[in-house]
Amino acid sequence: MSRARAAAAILALFVAAVAGESFLEGRGLLNPYWIQIFALACIVSISAQGLNIIYGYTGLFSLGHAAFYGIGAYTAALLMKGWGGDSTVLFVLALAAGALAAASVAFLIGLPTLRLTSDYLGIATLGFGVIMKVVFDNIDSVLPELGGARGMTGIAKLTTVPWALFGLLLSAIVVRNLVHSSYGRALVSIREDEIAAETMGIDTFRYKLAGFVIGCTFAGFAGGLYAHLYTFLHPSNFDFFKSIDVLMIVVIGGLGNMSGTVAASFGWIFLLEGMRFLLPPEYVEFRWVVIPVLLVVTMLLRPQGLFGRREFFFLRQAAGPGR
Repeated sequence: MSRARAAAAILALFVAAVAGESFLEGRGLLNPYWIQIFALACIVSISAQGLNIIYGYTGLFSLGHAAFYGIGAYTAALLMKGWGGDSTVLFVLALAAGALAAASVAFLIGLPTLRLTSDYLGIATLGFGVIMKVVFDNIDSVLPELGGARGMTGIAKLTTVPWALFGLLLSAIVVRNLVHSSYGRALVSIREDEIAAETMGIDTFRYKLAGFVIGCTFAGFAGGLYAHLYTFLHPSNFDFFKSIDVLMIVVIGGLGNMSGTVAASFGWIFLLEGMRFLLPPEYVEFRWVVIPVLLVVTMLLRPQGLFGRREFFFLRQAAGPGR
């Protein structure tokens, strides 16, 4: 599919989704709670697309993705509270600042850690995630506005379904163009065989660092949207278990598959929310039974992920001349 057709298809999906949401909500057919969960699924999908770049396309095993999600959330929320406005321009600037903050920290963390490989990299990123959780818990001694362990309140509710959906479609376009570019092919070559990639003249460390930073940028952007959806931030929203949630989404959706990541994000979020209704309150953490079961079933029945190598029609690679 050509880029023009893909852009037109994505625009049509956006308009149809927003119009449908307004129609159903206006007639009372959609519960506002489930509308908010739909927006959350869009946001989680954006973050998962970032981890898919890191793990699915570049092959970097990262367990600290929620930390960058939190950096973006706290940065965007702090800026919006400081500016004291709720204009669209300020909101966009705050989201961009959250993404930039996550990218900057990812660059600094990636310089030493990306020289590690496999499980060692996973342990290093896990350690960073734990460190950031402690920082979020105690940051109020430096920045009282962030609330520390008490949580950050007073955040304006600016994220709506159109904003979340627009962010998701924008991230899909960026990921699609990235993975089908020469940069994306270099990232995949590193995932498949790093030594062979180096032999072919690819600067593997530079590309790994770029993939890591880009993926964390998505997490920071998603964090900014999350902060202004729920209007309250707590360090527990960005702990190790939240990183596991995103990792589950990427694995179930299929490593290196954009469509599977989106579908798994929505499925996972709605599954967790459905469990809140079906199970008693004391079983709220039943996810730790669901997670291993889903992993085992996925590995046995669908090791290549939900969609295998197939993609949604608007995410497929554009056909070149003569193809």
